[in-house]
Amino acid sequence: MVQIFVTGGTFDKEYNFITGKLYFKDSHLKDMFQRGRCTIDIDVKTLMMIDSLEMTDEDRGIIIHNCKKSAHDKIIITHGTDTMVETAEKIAEANLKGKTIILTGAMVPYAFGTSSDGFFNLGSAMAFAQALPEGIYVVMNGRYFDWANVKKNRQTGNFEELN
Repeated sequence: MVQIFVTGGTFDKEYNFITGKLYFKDSHLKDMFQRGRCTIDIDVKTLMMIDSLEMTDEDRGIIIHNCKKSAHDKIIITHGTDTMVETAEKIAEANLKGKTIILTGAMVPYAFGTSSDGFFNLGSAMAFAQALPEGIYVVMNGRYFDWANVKKNRQTGNFEELN
C-alpha cells in the first residue's frame, strides 16, 4: 500500500474565472487516481491545503508526525514546488528509517487540464515510490532526485541536480 499525504500547492489549486485568482477547494487526487486507472492500494489523507510559500515549521511538523505514524513504508507527499526541498530537508532531519518518502507537485494546476504536469508527476511518483530504496526524494519532470541534491530552477520551472 502507498500512503498519500496531500498538503496543497499548485497541484490542487482551482482557478476563479471571475477574479482570476487561484484558490483551494478540494484535492484532485482521488479523481486523478481514478482517471489514471490506478490499481495500487492507496490511502489518501489530506493534511492541509496551503501554498508552500505559506508553509510554516509547524505545518512541516504535521507532515513529519504523519509520516512517522503511518503504518506504510511508501509515502507520497503532494506539495508546492517553491518550498518542497525545504520540507524534504526537515523530514530528513527527523531521521525516519525504513520508509521511502517522495515529494511531488506541479507547476500548473491539475484543474487546468492537459497543460498541467501534475498528472505526469503523480504517476512518476507512484512508480518511483515502489522502485526506490528507503530515503527521501523529490520527483518532478519524470525524474527522481535525492532530496539533498536538487533545486528548483526558477527560470525554467524544472528541477535539477545541484552538481
